[in-house]
Amino acid sequence: MAPDTVSLRYFLVLAQELNFTRAAARIGIAQPALSARMRRLEAELGTSLLVRNTRSVVLTTAGTTLAESAPPALAALDRAWDTARSAGAGELGTLRIGYSLSTGAETAPALVDRLIRNSPGLEVGAVPMTTPEISPAVADGRIDAGITRGEQPGRGVRRFLLRRQRIGVQLAQHHPLAEHPEIEIADAAAYPLRLPDRTANPVIHDQLSALFRDTRPHPRFHTPPVSFDMSQHDLHDGLTLAPAGEAAVTTQPAGLTWRPLRGAPSLTIHLVLPREQSPLHHRIRAVAKTLAHELHWLPD
Repeated sequence: MAPDTVSLRYFLVLAQELNFTRAAARIGIAQPALSARMRRLEAELGTSLLVRNTRSVVLTTAGTTLAESAPPALAALDRAWDTARSAGAGELGTLRIGYSLSTGAETAPALVDRLIRNSPGLEVGAVPMTTPEISPAVADGRIDAGITRGEQPGRGVRRFLLRRQRIGVQLAQHHPLAEHPEIEIADAAAYPLRLPDRTANPVIHDQLSALFRDTRPHPRFHTPPVSFDMSQHDLHDGLTLAPAGEAAVTTQPAGLTWRPLRGAPSLTIHLVLPREQSPLHHRIRAVAKTLAHELHWLPD
């Protein structure tokens, strides 16, 4: 049976001091207890490590060999313990995050960056996915976590509110409504409104269209043939408004601006994790919660 590591560490202190009194004081135990430890260590190894007399301690050949070979072995063991603790704390491993395109401009990159910086042992991969795909992929383990706009339905997952954003509209800077710091919902409804494709995110599509349910005449909705159309000619021409969350401010092309809609509810962004969570999932949740607080993503 291999000796216990505590006795081995005590032996290394004694090998440095070559004096039981000083070694015991340095360790913080009584001298008789140290002597008993050393006798037990020698018995376990089946060889003498020390030559003792009333004045000095001398290492035997076996003792000298052990004093030289034990430190790197103990250091390797310490690294093994540290690795196990880090894995248990969710700080090691491979982390796969799926995110909806609408969260990819600001929210998802911020969370991924914080995870990488806070946990160097994590290998983080992030991939854009259609919103309806994310919750099922988290539930069946294809990805470890997801970031979605809106509280998406799905079994086998838990959703945590990560961010709230004001709802407004993107519009041309020369548009008459751009002169107002806030726009009335009824005023916005007087213009054609561009909505995201419902198949890409039914929750957000329905939430945005519901804003204008009670306006008269009924607004004209249309969906662009290509999601996230970078040209956005209809907005630049001042013909159309695009309901959007406040994050649009950070990514909008030149010539466009964003104005909040007065009295509109907020859009939400959620972190999606499996219902049964590992230390890695707890780590993601803790980092996301801290990030949301620091960046004021949620009201106090």
